[in-house]
Amino acid sequence: MVDMFYYDVVIVGSGLAGLRAALEIKRTYGDKISVALISKVQLMRSHSVAAQGGTAAVLYPEEGDSFALHAWDTIKGSDFLADQDAVWLFVKLMPEEIRLLERWGLPWSRRPDGRIAQRPFGGHSFPRATYAADKTGFYEMQTLYSRLVGYDNWDRYDEVFVTSIIIEDGVFKGVTAIDMRSGEFLVFRARAGIIATGGAGRIYKFTTYAHTVTGDGQAMALRAGIPLKDMEFIQFHPTGLVPSGILITEGARGEGGYLINKNGERFMKRYAPQRMELAPRDVVSRAIMTEIREGRGFRDPVSGLEYVLLDLRHLGEEKINERLPGIREIAIKHAGIDPVTEPIPVRPAAHYSMGGIHTDKYYRVLTVDGKWVKGLWAAGEVASASIHGANRLGANSTAECLTSGRIAGRQAAQYVIKTKEMGMPDPKPSESSIAKEEKRIFDMLLKHESGSATVYEIRAKLRETMDKYVYVFRDEEGLKKALKIILELREAMKKVYPSDKSRIYNTDMITVLETQNMLDVAYSVAYGALLRTESRGAHYRIDYPKRDDENWLKHTLTYLTADDKIEVTYTPVTITTWKPIERKY
Repeated sequence: MVDMFYYDVVIVGSGLAGLRAALEIKRTYGDKISVALISKVQLMRSHSVAAQGGTAAVLYPEEGDSFALHAWDTIKGSDFLADQDAVWLFVKLMPEEIRLLERWGLPWSRRPDGRIAQRPFGGHSFPRATYAADKTGFYEMQTLYSRLVGYDNWDRYDEVFVTSIIIEDGVFKGVTAIDMRSGEFLVFRARAGIIATGGAGRIYKFTTYAHTVTGDGQAMALRAGIPLKDMEFIQFHPTGLVPSGILITEGARGEGGYLINKNGERFMKRYAPQRMELAPRDVVSRAIMTEIREGRGFRDPVSGLEYVLLDLRHLGEEKINERLPGIREIAIKHAGIDPVTEPIPVRPAAHYSMGGIHTDKYYRVLTVDGKWVKGLWAAGEVASASIHGANRLGANSTAECLTSGRIAGRQAAQYVIKTKEMGMPDPKPSESSIAKEEKRIFDMLLKHESGSATVYEIRAKLRETMDKYVYVFRDEEGLKKALKIILELREAMKKVYPSDKSRIYNTDMITVLETQNMLDVAYSVAYGALLRTESRGAHYRIDYPKRDDENWLKHTLTYLTADDKIEVTYTPVTITTWKPIERKY
């Protein structure tokens, strides 16, 4: 028995981008449009609550900031792979987003005169990271949700795992899902869809991501015939806490924290003498790994991980408690270290996917040949517009979640109104599409016994492989090994089934579905990285250490063929204002 629901708009994902999209629909069209907000976790448990350091916006042009400066910093930070028209739209929308959140009740940190405070962040030439202590994402999520509950005609579906995007004849028709609490198969029909499922960082072992961030939206897009853009560009945040990988915000360096090696030396002077610890993340991550590779790091005796130190002691207890209270709490609870008296052990951790579902600057989902999938948008980290190019600047991610949610929400609502006015019938997915997905899950998974490997062994092997071969430094030999292992694991997954055959809260089945998604995404990442024979932003090839604009100033598009293989094509970068130059900090 299939439970069928109908809404005007279905939003998959309840983080910042999903909430902002839902709120935009409601605040502009109110009860006229029905919305389903679907989350595989309890709604306010989305990973966006973990964002710490800030949200970038031009608030004080009278003090020297400007849209042009924010756009230039973003494009330079992207190593010139960002689409410049998308960047301009983004920076112009952001100040209003900050002020809207303030009016909706977000407790931004303040200057002594009461105005909204901002702090320095890596790669930004002006201190434009707007923050609420070091819990910015948490407060943004709370503020958006508190505002959203004031509206009617929307429903939340918590702990509902979406399994496929239904596209027929180039038109979005809905999504299929599993109600994790009951095990029932659900179909959500909708005139418009917004995919806002976040990143894919759990394909790595040492990562800042929540365990739920498994690339579900990206993998569903691949299976629906939608390409992913620039997936080889994975950002490694310089300061993941050793040994857990928990994020230590860039705000710690924005407030004046130092990075030091085992000789007690502030080593960033060798790599970015002007910006030091506030160089872009790719530069700082490579610097840390170079120090470790050359023997100037420390080694954790339990995990075996090598690291450097982040020193906040000189900031003093009062400033740490005011500006970085969450970081102090994390360091004490998870490393047994009080940053008031001891430096924090850190190393680069997988943190963000610059790539994602192929969209235009308005977040409309595109096919390989550049056509819009009518009625479908993607927002937040799952999307690639592309604002971040080869490397994202800190504080631009929560910012893009807000602007992309706003743009996608407004456009989806307008599309719904227009199609209704034109008298277009309600979308109805074909019975064959629904039956095929239901069979994939319940017949192909639940009615078979596993082979020799378990899903947990495959997941662990994938993560070890990505950490070893598709990390900060890459080369052809390592990437070929990674790709070989990923393909072997994908093949092995065809014989892996849940050991739990029940339907109610079958987390074993969800783990199998997530791992299938992770392998598809990892395949896209590794293959794109192998083919890109240059170094650009977060993608650094030891065997090709130079950026190659003549051959590689283009976006990678990876897509899944009918025989379940990833193929690659390329599309131009949109350059409107600045031509590429050498990137120095």
